[in-house]
Amino acid sequence: MASTETTTGPAGDTPGDAPDATDAPAGPTAADTATATTDGGADRNGTDLAGLEAGLDALESAVAARQPWLRTLASKALPPAIAVVIVLVLWQLAYHFEVKPHYLLPSPVDVARSLQEKWLQGTLLSYVWTSLSRGALGFLASVVLGTVLGLIVARVKAVRAAIGPILSGLQSLPSVAWVPAAIIWFGLSDATIYAVVLLGAVPSIANGLVAGVDQISPLYLRAGRTIGATGVAGVRHVLLPAALPGYIAGLKQGWAFSWRSLMAAELIVNAPDLGTGLGQLLEQGREFQDMPWVLSAILLILIVGIGIELLVFAPLERRVLRSRGLLVKS
Repeated sequence: MASTETTTGPAGDTPGDAPDATDAPAGPTAADTATATTDGGADRNGTDLAGLEAGLDALESAVAARQPWLRTLASKALPPAIAVVIVLVLWQLAYHFEVKPHYLLPSPVDVARSLQEKWLQGTLLSYVWTSLSRGALGFLASVVLGTVLGLIVARVKAVRAAIGPILSGLQSLPSVAWVPAAIIWFGLSDATIYAVVLLGAVPSIANGLVAGVDQISPLYLRAGRTIGATGVAGVRHVLLPAALPGYIAGLKQGWAFSWRSLMAAELIVNAPDLGTGLGQLLEQGREFQDMPWVLSAILLILIVGIGIELLVFAPLERRVLRSRGLLVKS
């Protein structure tokens, strides 16, 4: 009788008890750990980058809420108005207590009456327009010459070494110092007045542009050359836009110098065929020893100078600075 043998595995295991890969314990392996670490780091990095981008976007896109016009008017106009009132009160007190005799220090009311008389005579606007047109024409000519000179000085090292210090010296020279020389050169004519304006304003504009060019990052210039912006195209599309903040500051200073130079020239260069500007008006008041007349002319000169600054240069400067993120809205 044959016997049937049963084959057993090690340790008495039967074939049905052999270990199976699917029955292995589910513990973490090295690959699983590395994957989890990578995924967690990626998630954290992604979160950090997302937060950083959100913060940068908030910095770029945050716009201050528009204030009511009454609050804006109060914040902009009220402080200067208060300052003007304080000056008028102190002026009136000095007149009342006769710090100077009344014929030397008239009251604000006397100056207002003098202005009213010239307004009723129909000559006040002509005085203002004569000086303003001269100042505008002289300033535009100064912008052209000062811009060209500034670009040459800023980009040509030999020229900068030669005339850079001279420009700084000319900027510090009082404009009235040029009047006697201009009279000898051109006589009592409009050319004398414009020459004094140019000599006073061109150095300021040129120095402002040189300062603006010096502040340009070399990366911008290399990028411009890479895309082919060289020569006049490079100046127009790269150099001047990059130097615009310093250039605007130079233009503001150039206008101040041109207006001061114009008044100095009009005070001295006085001829019937030249017309009467604010400088001539001031000199006529001195000749007649009429202090209300003199102070009214000084007041008009001050108003025109401040008005051009507030209406032209201040908005232009704010726009340029805000477009470059240099002006913070509050």
